[in-house]
Amino acid sequence: GCSSVTVHSDYDKAADFSKFKTLEFLGWAEESNKILNRFDQERIENAFGQEFMKRGLSNVESGGDIAVSLFLVVDKKTSVTAYTNHMNAGGWGYGAGWGWYGGYGGVGMGTSTTSYSENDYLEGTLVIDVYDTKTKKMIWQSVGQKTIDDNPKHADRNVAYVAEKMMKPFPIEPIKE
Repeated sequence: GCSSVTVHSDYDKAADFSKFKTLEFLGWAEESNKILNRFDQERIENAFGQEFMKRGLSNVESGGDIAVSLFLVVDKKTSVTAYTNHMNAGGWGYGAGWGWYGGYGGVGMGTSTTSYSENDYLEGTLVIDVYDTKTKKMIWQSVGQKTIDDNPKHADRNVAYVAEKMMKPFPIEPIKE
């Protein structure tokens, strides 16, 4: 399924986004091919391409008004959960009795067991940078973080979901159909 994605974005307030009509993909940052296979890279590029198209921008091989680069970082994380089960937790007790020592007092003790479980998971951070090709300045950036679902059956849906969420703060609204 789709776990939620956390998105942070920022943009150049002075940039006139309405003048941009075409975009070109600059490709992936150098280390990304060690993390993503060609299918995943194309899937992500296509999903962002669709989001830009919804905003009236068309993809060109070169010479676009804006240039888009993508970068992915994956961190291995571990979550730890602990559960404590208390059994027979008695209290203090005192009683009178007959025996060698006169009375007796005692403490009733219970037992507790704590079980820990660790789960390893991958958290991906995807960065999309958008540059004005005329000024060569970055004009928009979106950073999305999400636990990675590595089930290939979910890949298309998950990538489309992440691209949509990451593009939501883009200064150009999707065109209403």
